[in-house]
Amino acid sequence: MNLTRDKRPWLLALDGSDDAFETVRYVSRIPTLKHTPMVLFTVFGKIPEAYWDLEKEPGYRWKLGEIRAWETHRMRELKDYLARAREIFAGAGFSPDAIETRLHERDKGIARDIIHEAEQGYFAVVVGRKGTGRIGGILLGSVAAKLMERVATIPAILVGKDVRPGRVLIAFDGSAGAMKAVDCVGSVFAGSGHDINLTHVMRHEEKEQIAISERFMGEAFDRAVERLTAAGVARSRIATQIVAGAPSRAEAVVKEAEQGRYGTIVAGRRGMSEVADFSMGAVCNKIVQLGGRQAVWVVN
Repeated sequence: MNLTRDKRPWLLALDGSDDAFETVRYVSRIPTLKHTPMVLFTVFGKIPEAYWDLEKEPGYRWKLGEIRAWETHRMRELKDYLARAREIFAGAGFSPDAIETRLHERDKGIARDIIHEAEQGYFAVVVGRKGTGRIGGILLGSVAAKLMERVATIPAILVGKDVRPGRVLIAFDGSAGAMKAVDCVGSVFAGSGHDINLTHVMRHEEKEQIAISERFMGEAFDRAVERLTAAGVARSRIATQIVAGAPSRAEAVVKEAEQGRYGTIVAGRRGMSEVADFSMGAVCNKIVQLGGRQAVWVVN
């Protein structure tokens, strides 16, 4: 049994909102991560230096005083917010020494600063589905959408409201991308006691096509199960299934997750139908949009 853990830190992108705080609650509930370094990363936009030149103008001095007071107050709020996040991890049994809080002064933009940080040797980046800038009717916050689209070298994890890791559903099509998703799940959840389901969705219903797909997927399932057990996942915790005749693969995956009470959906960024011009596969992208009641992992 191989339970060797990847010790690269996880990056949690926080913005001071309750929605972003869901990332802390979710990650803290994965018991196998208790000895993994966590970086709680918040981008703070300070007032541009050019504004302080207005101090020379008598008519603006009173306004600048208000701005300074707001900036100081906001900094204090964010520091308290990060301190509460540390307490959540400590309460879940994580070592306080492994939890780093970082208040980063905005440079190129919130999303671009987080993406740049994510490229500095992390295992994964985690973000809340919506943040302080959410707009009614928008499925994803703009920062979350950019992260899911542009973080292309490590898993990007999108966390919905009040999500528990619980059972894990892997959207599986036997592709190289799907196998990477399997390896990622094995490296994180082996020994956690969580059930893992490999779900393959077929849109066609013809018996001959189904039979061909079943033969291919049977072999792919066997390889995936072998990888999971080699990583240390108990065979009794692994299930496989094929859903046939679904009009939409992504909708079928999310429906299975909801009906089976899976808290985590994992998908490879690219599947069998990958297209070089697109950074995220169509099925994966739709799962991200629809999986509001789960944490969705996009594995690169």
